[in-house]
Amino acid sequence: MNGQMSYMENNFDKRLDPTLLVDDAKSVVSLLLNYFPSETQNQDSYKISKYAYGQDYHFVIKEKLKELLTSIQSTIGEVSGRAFVDSAPVLDKAWAAKSGLGWIGKNSNLLTQKVGSFYFIAELIVDIELEYDHKTTDHCGSCTACIDACPTEAIVAPYIVDGSKCISYFTIELKENIHQEMKGKFNDWVFGCDICQDVCPWNRFSKAHNEPLFNPIPTAIGTELLSMSKKDWEEITEETFKTIFKNSPLKRAKFEGLKRNVDFLK
Repeated sequence: MNGQMSYMENNFDKRLDPTLLVDDAKSVVSLLLNYFPSETQNQDSYKISKYAYGQDYHFVIKEKLKELLTSIQSTIGEVSGRAFVDSAPVLDKAWAAKSGLGWIGKNSNLLTQKVGSFYFIAELIVDIELEYDHKTTDHCGSCTACIDACPTEAIVAPYIVDGSKCISYFTIELKENIHQEMKGKFNDWVFGCDICQDVCPWNRFSKAHNEPLFNPIPTAIGTELLSMSKKDWEEITEETFKTIFKNSPLKRAKFEGLKRNVDFLK
């Protein structure tokens, strides 16, 4: 159910066996970093996922992981390891759940009772044995809010998401034209989608992050990112796109992809 995301089919052996990624790997250290914003977009605009408000998380978190590994080495001694941030064949959510950071919910996101699900998952895979944590229990209960709210019916069963039906897939990963049968189902999402997280009761406990690099990026078009109107999105030029989003997750969609998404929503 991965659509055109062929990379998900590759290196499956490495996904299951971290020792193929890091020589003599003994432990996976899973970490979460909150990205829930203190304020959200103008509701009359085209919407982008909250994780894309600021700078590209890959670079932000990778630096933090390098600092953590250095700190571990200075405290413990000789430790070899490698940092991963959603950019290699690693089962991020599975490892995080196994370590007790949360449980995988019916929307397939990792959920926690304390802060919901608006956070990034990252790992250090290291060559030392540690005192390990244990998985927690599932607290979704009989709730089906995420399943009921998904406008494209991408959550085909509890805990199972058909990635090829997800709005995030259509607006970010799909390279061809968006299927016409999806017309009118995107609820103005132009990059990603947060619906199944927004409706999750556990996200009532989300707290604003304190990472300045995740704050809304300046747009250089005379308005803040969160205040951009539909007209601003519709009139954005390639030059402006490259200037504004050069260090943003939105660059993954590229200018042509963003324009396609905007045109599809008009």
